[in-house]
Amino acid sequence: MRQKLLLLIASVSFLSLQSCYVATQPVYDGSYEPPPAIVFERSPDVIVIPDTDDVYVVPDIEIELFFWGGWWWRPWAGRWYRSHYHDRGWVYYQDTPTFYFDVDPGWRGYYRNRNWYGHRWDYERIPNDRLQQNWKTWQNERRWERQGTWGVRNYQPRPQQKRQELRQQRQRQYQQRPEIKQPQRGPQGRQPDRSEIQQPQERPRVQQPDGREIQQPQRRPQGRQPDRPEIQQPQERPRVQQPDRPEIKQKQRRLEENDKQPQRSQPRGKSKRGGADDEKRDD
Repeated sequence: MRQKLLLLIASVSFLSLQSCYVATQPVYDGSYEPPPAIVFERSPDVIVIPDTDDVYVVPDIEIELFFWGGWWWRPWAGRWYRSHYHDRGWVYYQDTPTFYFDVDPGWRGYYRNRNWYGHRWDYERIPNDRLQQNWKTWQNERRWERQGTWGVRNYQPRPQQKRQELRQQRQRQYQQRPEIKQPQRGPQGRQPDRSEIQQPQERPRVQQPDGREIQQPQRRPQGRQPDRPEIQQPQERPRVQQPDRPEIKQKQRRLEENDKQPQRSQPRGKSKRGGADDEKRDD
């Protein structure tokens, strides 16, 4: 009976813990598996790595486990994962976190020798509870760089330009490692296929009278010219039709008939008046 009660209490506690971080559970599509859990006897201590913007690391384990920007980070199987917890709830991160290129690849050897590029490194071990309470304030104040140069004695931080050059060099070296998986990008920034690019339409060919086809030259697209108003051509005035006048037509007909009839010739020396006088004489 006692064992059953303990088992019930353990089950309830496990479910309550699960409900605390349900929102951070990753949603996988089957291609990525979460990394295995890390078992700690107690919450791990961290140290801050010099020449970084507040990058913390757990130094006494074989895997790389970082804390930066309020998240725990770890690489696994060529990909990156993050979580709000140091031992569970890992979510796949699509790209390499930017802080990682500030981390010196030889930090473990410098940690063991307590020496950072020829300078004594008196690093400070920071408990997890203190880290969670103060990391944001330390970041805003730039505590580790300004007040103690990350615990490195008589050390001058690298200039910003030198840090940028080292960051770019480490990024190239990191991407050339064979175990690194390149992130898969989404459809953003996809270049259109050539078939999707609309080609300029060919102008219609003009049929000439002799049967030849002349193709109009294609002009390159230029800036839009301002529209010119169309010039209206003067319209031809309509001819006014004169009304029909019957008397004019009759006159024209008479003239045409007279032209067609032959003219009669009269005898010479006689006139109408002379003929009348002769008739009077006979009477």
